[in-house]
Amino acid sequence: MDYDSKLAGHLQEIPRSGIRDFFELVIGRDDVISLGVGEPDFSTPWQIREAAIASLEKGETSYTSNLGLLTLREEVCRYVEDFFNVSYQGDGECLITVGVSEALDLALRALLNPGDEVIFHEPCYVSYSPSIAMAHGVPVSVATKKEDGFSLRPSELEKVITEKTKVLMLNFPTNPTGAVLSDEDLEGIAALCVKHDLIVLTDEIYSELRYDGKKHVSIATLPGMKERTILMHGFSKAFAMTGFRLGFACAPKPLIEAMMKIHQYGILCAPITGQVAALEALKAGEPVYREMKKAYHERRDYLVRRLNEMGIECHSPGGAFYVFPDISKFGLTSHEFAMKLLEKEKVAAVPGTAFGESGEGFLRCCYATGNEKLKLAMDALERFVKTL
Repeated sequence: MDYDSKLAGHLQEIPRSGIRDFFELVIGRDDVISLGVGEPDFSTPWQIREAAIASLEKGETSYTSNLGLLTLREEVCRYVEDFFNVSYQGDGECLITVGVSEALDLALRALLNPGDEVIFHEPCYVSYSPSIAMAHGVPVSVATKKEDGFSLRPSELEKVITEKTKVLMLNFPTNPTGAVLSDEDLEGIAALCVKHDLIVLTDEIYSELRYDGKKHVSIATLPGMKERTILMHGFSKAFAMTGFRLGFACAPKPLIEAMMKIHQYGILCAPITGQVAALEALKAGEPVYREMKKAYHERRDYLVRRLNEMGIECHSPGGAFYVFPDISKFGLTSHEFAMKLLEKEKVAAVPGTAFGESGEGFLRCCYATGNEKLKLAMDALERFVKTL
């Protein structure tokens, strides 16, 4: 059978995830130190796990409202107001989703007509461009630069806005660069969104993981932005709850209603056990992730120092748990460098090109792994670059 002729045409050009392709090379190998997949090495804090266990013991295994448990939605809105300084109503302006990934997919499918353009900054998380294409939109990337700390400059953004532009996607702090936005850049971007009447999808999954005493600021808090912003967040990173697959979206009621229509037919509701665990996570708040954040901060400082000492230029990221060193001077492509490092020193890092063409010449190293493994990985990398 000619399966290609049976598959949806718009899927033919969508690649497999560059992160997962590389991860498949090392999965099951205990001789490799992986700096690849962006997953906390910490277990979910015990009080969160205990809440999930107690929920199961009580037999809480039913469906919930399509929107999610009202108690969780109300707690989400309390947390968002306290942390982000923007107010939403749990009844109608919040939707509980299966991770931020589902929230992003729902938002795009709810907003886009075929041919609508969606702008996103690169290097970026691997799903952004494919998610736009699968929703029949047109992905439009804006390259961010090392010399700008991989921030999105309003002047660069404005160059690609057209009459077909409908949505801007933001992710700061950013995967894979750890970049953050200055107040000036954030205000300039917001002004452009108001000027051109754009909807903003802001992925805030790393917002708790800001370093150097800086507080995260969401674009939803700026004048004229709440009405045109879908704020997406989740529990995977700060709360180390990757396997629970819980996220949420907060937005004006008409946008949440449109997203919920798709969610109710495709997913129905997020799993109740994860929702109960997420409720406990939000009630616990910052004390739960304080020590994890401190550990990430220390690891960031260690990696940035080691990389620069061995002659690999690396900016100090303001958030998330990734460094994005420049390996272009060694005369290898990002993929070649990563494959040779894996082959010779058994260290796995992700080629920058997994995150878009503008990632060529860079390597993503995740520091959500133990200190001992990070030291071994840096020692191995230093040995490797001395041979080039």
